[in-house]
Amino acid sequence: MEEIKLYLDEDVRPLLAEIMRGRGYDVVSCVEKGALGLTDEEQLKIAIKAKRAFLTHNIKDFVRLHKKLDGSHFGIILCNQDTISSILRHLLRFMAHNSFKAVKGQLSWLSNF
Repeated sequence: MEEIKLYLDEDVRPLLAEIMRGRGYDVVSCVEKGALGLTDEEQLKIAIKAKRAFLTHNIKDFVRLHKKLDGSHFGIILCNQDTISSILRHLLRFMAHNSFKAVKGQLSWLSNF
């Protein structure tokens, strides 16, 4: 089963990527990639090119982009602003219960996990 690789939007703390990598997950943030200040669409294109699911707090704009792309992405995960420990807890459950194939083209709410 192919594992999900994640790309974190600039509104998600880069510390989350570090913590997730420490737990064995393939996670990068746009901050680490030097991709700050790009449009939402440009950020998502970077994730798509790298075959990564995209984690963001920017719910409204990424719901719109999901509809615009008609599922032509590797997953968009929407996350409410919360403490890093709460986000981490939900993200670890999400990663444990999903696969690359399951999230491809899907819009997911992290709070459901």
